[in-house]
Amino acid sequence: MNKPFYAFRFISWIAILFSLLGSLLLFIMGALKTLNAFRVFFLGYIPKDKVHLHSVDIGITYLIKSLDTFLIALVLFIFARGVYTLFISNTNIKGNSGVLSWIKTPNIGHLKNILAEVIIIILFVKFLEVVFVNIGNLKWELLILPISIVLMAVGLKILKLNKVEGEKD
Repeated sequence: MNKPFYAFRFISWIAILFSLLGSLLLFIMGALKTLNAFRVFFLGYIPKDKVHLHSVDIGITYLIKSLDTFLIALVLFIFARGVYTLFISNTNIKGNSGVLSWIKTPNIGHLKNILAEVIIIILFVKFLEVVFVNIGNLKWELLILPISIVLMAVGLKILKLNKVEGEKD
């Protein structure tokens, strides 16, 4: 009965390949946003819908958006690596494979923890972008995002998803 399940694990290649393709696409999009920031700073490019902003503010907005895009690309990359490690690879995770220790995925809880941490960072960057773009028109409703970020971080700490068997607190 185990053989069909063992063979079926290779269907996870779909998640791995498309996550890597999505990651590659987002890296390209992030690079294009960074190039737009260079266009603003060095060539004086100002989009029609952002004429009311100073060129420095437009360039910084592009850089913040590129940072956000790169972070999401990294999430997809980490997810692909984690799925590969958990379902395809038969190597021992304790061996030194040249991979940073935080990207190793000994179990699904650890992968969830890594992804949740990066998502919290992405939300923080998104909050920074929203505040930066609306700096002259800040409202109390904007506090919902940082409060939810703090609650998610506290919940993540309470869940302790990254605990590996045999590891001390």
